[in-house]
Amino acid sequence: HAGSDLAALRSRAEPAGDGTYRITGQKIFITYGEHDLTDNIIHLVLARLPDAPQGTRGISLFLVPKVLPDGARNDVRCHSIEHKLGIHASPTCTMIFGDEGGAVGWLVGEENRGLACMFTMMNNARLAVGLQGVAIAERAYQQALGYAGERRQGRAIGAVEGMSAIVQHPDVQRNLLTMKALTAASRAICYMTAEAIDRAHLEQDAAGRRRAHERASLLTPVAKAFSTDVGMEVASLGVQVHGGMGFIEETGAAQHYRDARIAPIYEGTNGIQAIDLVTRKLPLSGGETVRAQIAAMRATVTRLMKEGTPAFGATAPRLRDAVESLDRATSHLLQSVSSNDAGEALAGATPYLRLFALAQGGAALAEAALAANALAKGGDGDPAHGGRIALCRFFAENITVGAKGLEDTVLSGAGFLQDATLALAS
Repeated sequence: HAGSDLAALRSRAEPAGDGTYRITGQKIFITYGEHDLTDNIIHLVLARLPDAPQGTRGISLFLVPKVLPDGARNDVRCHSIEHKLGIHASPTCTMIFGDEGGAVGWLVGEENRGLACMFTMMNNARLAVGLQGVAIAERAYQQALGYAGERRQGRAIGAVEGMSAIVQHPDVQRNLLTMKALTAASRAICYMTAEAIDRAHLEQDAAGRRRAHERASLLTPVAKAFSTDVGMEVASLGVQVHGGMGFIEETGAAQHYRDARIAPIYEGTNGIQAIDLVTRKLPLSGGETVRAQIAAMRATVTRLMKEGTPAFGATAPRLRDAVESLDRATSHLLQSVSSNDAGEALAGATPYLRLFALAQGGAALAEAALAANALAKGGDGDPAHGGRIALCRFFAENITVGAKGLEDTVLSGAGFLQDATLALAS
């Protein structure tokens, strides 16, 4: 199976002479590849024509229905349904095409241009998967918060008698705040990505659409990878807040964890997202796209530095440090990519994506906090305003502080690869 290495694809497409093609091959891990919820299922299949070039340049995209327009069943079947860690309500299928001579398919786009067509869909799918991570994180947080308010154990600081709700204990509060802050940051990055995608279609001038398209391209791998990592991390913390009951299926906390685990894998693993970010997206417009994004983060820091409200605590200096770490790591990787130092770029890709997300997520929460503070100063008494400031402060003082370590990892480069074989063999 080719998996993510599409150059190894072996599915074949033969022209039938009537404008259709006969598809033979196999696809694995196909979500809802077979079901009885609809009368028909449309498969998008990548395959090679007989005279196709080698590698990814020789891949074409085909539309293959389960049921043909005349009502006949196409030559496609579900071979098996996987037994999975999570998402048990979703049938994940192995599909066989061409047992009886070839499934009828129609070419989508141009011959040998299948990847260009596929990635039009894939980029939107990656944002959607990122939002799945956000959704699971939000559900896990809400459930953990509700449980922590009901479960009584121990006596909280300052309590005079009886057992306290565990939500009053500092360590539980830290877990819950981490869950909420990570969820909010990942949601903000996804929304920023969606806005950039919209602007790429709706800006009035071509230059504005191009800038928005490049910004969306830059943010998409971050939205997908960070948000799905967050979904998994937050769901794990949700199990922890439940304690022993989180390990029991009846509470539902374990299901969130099991279901969240697939999201960092599909629609391009998070490692692939990080490689895409570093090798393809950072160099956009000679690095100007990422520089503009960092400049916007710096503008947020400048506004924070001028904000004298005590409730912000050390938000401004902590976020400033994170953005500067991002800037230095970006320069390092742009240099690595431009000098074709593949090992250096690939080794630092995953920690760089996390660093980018911490800085961008912190800046997004800071923008929300600054807006909330302005409303509060104007007389708006909504208590949610104070909550947004407090959440922003927690993220800056407890989560973005990891940026420096990530920067150091990126800058230290690929040295660890020299001994990787030795270390893994022992």
